[in-house]
Amino acid sequence: MTTFVDRVELHVAAGNGGHGCASVHREKFKPLGGPDGGNGGRGGDVTLVVDQSVTTLLEYHHSPHRKATNGKPGEGGNRSGKDGMDLVLPVPDGTVILDRKGNVLADLVGEGTTYVAAQGGRGGLGNAALASARRKAPGFALLGEPGQAQDIVLELKTVADVALVGYPSAGKSSLISVLSAARPKIADYPFTTLVPNLGVVTAGATVYTIADVPGLIPGASQGKGLGLEFLRHVERCSVLVHVLDTATLESERDPLSDLDAIEAELKEYGGLDDRPRVVVLNKVDIPDGQDLADIIRPELESRGYRIFEVSAISRLGLKELSFALADIVSQARAAKPKEEATRIVIRPKAVDDAGFTVTLEEDGIYRVRGEKPERWVRQTDFNNDEAVGYLADRLNRLGVEDQLMKAGARAGDGVAIGSEEDAVVFDWEPSMSAGAEMLGRRGEDHRFEEPRPAAQRRRDRDAERDEASQEYEGFNPFG
Repeated sequence: MTTFVDRVELHVAAGNGGHGCASVHREKFKPLGGPDGGNGGRGGDVTLVVDQSVTTLLEYHHSPHRKATNGKPGEGGNRSGKDGMDLVLPVPDGTVILDRKGNVLADLVGEGTTYVAAQGGRGGLGNAALASARRKAPGFALLGEPGQAQDIVLELKTVADVALVGYPSAGKSSLISVLSAARPKIADYPFTTLVPNLGVVTAGATVYTIADVPGLIPGASQGKGLGLEFLRHVERCSVLVHVLDTATLESERDPLSDLDAIEAELKEYGGLDDRPRVVVLNKVDIPDGQDLADIIRPELESRGYRIFEVSAISRLGLKELSFALADIVSQARAAKPKEEATRIVIRPKAVDDAGFTVTLEEDGIYRVRGEKPERWVRQTDFNNDEAVGYLADRLNRLGVEDQLMKAGARAGDGVAIGSEEDAVVFDWEPSMSAGAEMLGRRGEDHRFEEPRPAAQRRRDRDAERDEASQEYEGFNPFG
């Protein structure tokens, strides 16, 4: 059974926003109570947060689909819908979040670090919130926005100061077991260690972590053995420790060729050239091991390596090794730039930024893209003419019609708002300045206005009827 997972594909979906409510207050002796529809609740977010008690991505390997709850719709009586609950997913320290194409979205290091993987949809406004001096009785409400959904990849990169690398059965697991309280599986056959082991070492006043990276053999960077699965765990280390077996029984191997092979794989993997190297000659308690260590030591010193002869069984040389690694780790920590206080970066929009774009595509369709127009389309109930007219007003005020004219659009040309997957397409008719107003001034109820003389009311009503009848022909609700 799988007990350690360091890479999973996760499908996350935030909650949808609740729809706004279109309601009119009804109460005895109050016939003109006015609109009282409440707003919809916000959909819940999906958030990843670093939790030190979590050490593997196993939970998401078994349950890769995660969804937050939806917001509740608004109700009459100015009652807003309840917000959806956020879904918080704990991940190990050192988790990297990527999209399906391999682009890094976030690198979560440090307890409590968070990343919003999917944002909940906004709740729709009720007709009470849409009421204004001009639109006193809206007969519509806005729909809630759908929550974001995406597929992400989680990769765990062990957060360790020291990484032990070397051939299988070189003694890495034995070494980490005597340097720390970690108790990995130890046996006399290759690939005993199938997952990275992590231990904590205390050397004087310095406390550091040490990781045993398994499965490195020639070809590891191309996927041979277990190397490709676990090479990522050496990326965050401050120092690389080559553990060389001086008592190997394989005639075709020797410590120097083992070192060259592992270094070639690390170079092929990339990004580790700046890490200091230390060479540990292990198993020198065996007579043949000590003899081989004496033979190869001058060659290693000529290459500039710092060398330690140790024995995990007799614990020879372990104290010197642990304090030497502590000194290197301390120097690496001191060299790192100090973390600055959190800064708020303000990026104002350009003066000429209209908030949307209009482009002519190869098929002759004019496509409108932008956060506001796309959001307004998602929030519009196209079964309600008044809501469509309200959308037309908003698009016109934003300047969409002016930009379409500048782009060369003519009457009857196709216009699409949004991406290809969920676009709203219509034939453009540049004949109106305000769609909702031309359809009888939708959303207005003259009973809410101040009393006017009967003759004045008749003249205003006749003027509005004549104006609407003249411009209604060819009306396009998208303005």
